[in-house]
Amino acid sequence: MCAKKKTEDAKPAAGKGASGVDYNNPYESMLARFNAAADILKINDRERAILSVPEKVVNVNLPVVMDDGTTQVFEGYRVIHSTAMGPSKGGIRYAMEVHADEVKALAAWMTWKCAVVNIPYGGGKGGIKCNSRALSVDEKERLTRAYAASMSEVFGPDLDIPAPDMGTDGNVMAWIVDEYSKMNNNKYIPAVITGKPLLLGGSKGRTAATGRSVMTTCIQAMEKLKMDPKKSTVAVQGFGNVGSYGALLLEEKGLKVVAISDHKGAYYSPKGFNIKRIFEKYDLRNTIDTWIDKEDKDAKRIDNKAILELDVDVLAPCAIENVITTENAHKIKAKLIVEGANGPTAADADEIIHKQGIMVVPDIVANAGGVTVSYFEWVQNRRGHYYTEEEVNDRADRIIKEAFEAVYQMSKDKKVGMRLAAYLVAVQRVAEAVHLKGKY
Repeated sequence: MCAKKKTEDAKPAAGKGASGVDYNNPYESMLARFNAAADILKINDRERAILSVPEKVVNVNLPVVMDDGTTQVFEGYRVIHSTAMGPSKGGIRYAMEVHADEVKALAAWMTWKCAVVNIPYGGGKGGIKCNSRALSVDEKERLTRAYAASMSEVFGPDLDIPAPDMGTDGNVMAWIVDEYSKMNNNKYIPAVITGKPLLLGGSKGRTAATGRSVMTTCIQAMEKLKMDPKKSTVAVQGFGNVGSYGALLLEEKGLKVVAISDHKGAYYSPKGFNIKRIFEKYDLRNTIDTWIDKEDKDAKRIDNKAILELDVDVLAPCAIENVITTENAHKIKAKLIVEGANGPTAADADEIIHKQGIMVVPDIVANAGGVTVSYFEWVQNRRGHYYTEEEVNDRADRIIKEAFEAVYQMSKDKKVGMRLAAYLVAVQRVAEAVHLKGKY
């Protein structure tokens, strides 16, 4: 009886790997990758302990008067994972799925992302649990200003610099910088936040920056794999800011975009979509079905999960985390995965992908264009001098290409996959910064 019970107890719970890691939990998934890199790098116990937990977790409850006169209380978060390499940097997302472990994971990914592209930032992330689509503009503004006021001692150009993320945009950033400035003696402080409208100190090239790095790293990876873009197909999951610009820029490089999707559904067209035409006719505030049903009679509606399993050369998951799991990883047919989203592949699916010989350009490299151009915006705000879009794109492309090459070389030197190689590059840099700063 005892032996039997011991055997049953030893079985991992549902969703957990043999090590007991809950791979459905984004923070545990991130930690599994961090620890794998730390083991190879032989990071000492002190630095491992420091980087295994966030420096600060702020949880607030925000009472907001709704348009009908009632008051609704929203839960908000800001997590500072690390400031070892500079002030924390990371977006703010408005979504019903926002929870503490998700924000902690996203903040840590920002630490590694900033480190892998070697810009002087640490990692942070914020979020409010809400249905942003159900809020009126006035409700969203009141919610945003309440959040900014509650974080007035957390945010700062030398402390923590937010940016847009899922459910937020330049308008939300404008409200935040305005509220923050009001709380600082009405002194306008544009460098407190990035992703602002151009008129308020935003940077040219920022809107397309993340999708651009998806394209840049995809083309680099295809060169390594000797794939011809003009003879290759791509499926892009997610048609928000990242996926839409990624699809447009990949099309410009010659790839045929045969599948696209958003939260309403996915579409497949073997002849390929005209992404440029979609951009000209399609209002991104709506959904792709409003355009496709009217304009492309050859497109076939498919299940949102099926887009990941199509027979394409390149797969670009640009939506949410944990869409590639142990349940579907073995069904992926693409030769190359370029992760536009944060954490689209669960940690326990990595080995399956690797064994299939699929190259992965991991999220902390592929979508780092956004934070890179956010860094440029911060620099421009502080200098009072602004770059042209061409200058922004050239500077960003150079940084992203250097990061990709560093990760690719690490993968060859250590004989590991690109994701672990990216973590090796990033963790080594952040751990060294922790070491150089000395003991508390």
